[in-house]
Amino acid sequence: MIHNKETDKYYWPAVLDDVCWETCWKGQPGKLTFKVVKDEALDFHEGDVVQANYGGVNFFYGYVFAQKHSKDNVIDVTAYDQMRYLKNKDTYNFVNLTAGEEIRRIAEDFQLQVGELIDTGYTIPKFRGANKTLMDIMQSLLDMTTENTGRLYVLYDDFGKLTVKDLEAMKIDLLIDAETAEDFAYETSIDKDTYNRIKLYYDNKDTGKRDVWMAVNSADIKRWGVLQLTESVNPQKAMNFGQMADMKLKMYDRVKRTLTIKNAFGDLRVRGGSMLYINLRLGDQTLTKRIIVENVKHTLTQGHHTMDLTVKGDVITG
Repeated sequence: MIHNKETDKYYWPAVLDDVCWETCWKGQPGKLTFKVVKDEALDFHEGDVVQANYGGVNFFYGYVFAQKHSKDNVIDVTAYDQMRYLKNKDTYNFVNLTAGEEIRRIAEDFQLQVGELIDTGYTIPKFRGANKTLMDIMQSLLDMTTENTGRLYVLYDDFGKLTVKDLEAMKIDLLIDAETAEDFAYETSIDKDTYNRIKLYYDNKDTGKRDVWMAVNSADIKRWGVLQLTESVNPQKAMNFGQMADMKLKMYDRVKRTLTIKNAFGDLRVRGGSMLYINLRLGDQTLTKRIIVENVKHTLTQGHHTMDLTVKGDVITG
């Protein structure tokens, strides 16, 4: 359904081909793309409201952002949910507020509708975000909260309302296996973001020497050769750089694994940030775990619903 806000008219246009709905866990707005037939009655413009329903389930509320017209009177429409407005940039300073309180203030400043914002229970002592996107600011607030609570959070648009939930609240009772997924692509690699030797350094002006902190996994060097990450550090920060090197080694000294599932049976409960079960026999192991959906694309075609997912969790590093 499309609502022309200027004339207050509603349209239910004939939709051609696929309707595609895409969402991500972090950093991107929800996106709906579809094609409609232009007739004499149909009249809508950029900024008009788009609502999508499938099988009695409302799953998308957003706004027209782009149209592409063809000589065959077909319009290719791209709509985004409210998260698209979080690409705006601004500067914010907050003191002694929770992430939810700060997100609510930002939303009010930009006339965005707000739904459930979980009370994380953690007050952020001080935050400054200068000339950053609202998306980056909000995600930074949630990341800071995660560092202090150990909990992961999901920021998304829930049919027209900005929502923040604990990742645990995003669990759904759904299993994807060889019967419900047509195919998958599983990749293992040490070609990018894999390091078995960490070198942190600081050029000490007082001594005229370079201070160095190292963390090494000799066994993996023997297997893969030397893969070194070298970074400079700031001594003004009260930090144990030896411990930092150990933490980075733990983070990066692994085989990077990615998993994309193709043409699984569709379920509109699945969105970026959802958690579901996977039971698949991969190339080097069998994965039977609950994992996180990083991004998902739903394809709806004349009663047929499939989805492509990229997932993360357990051995799947993303």
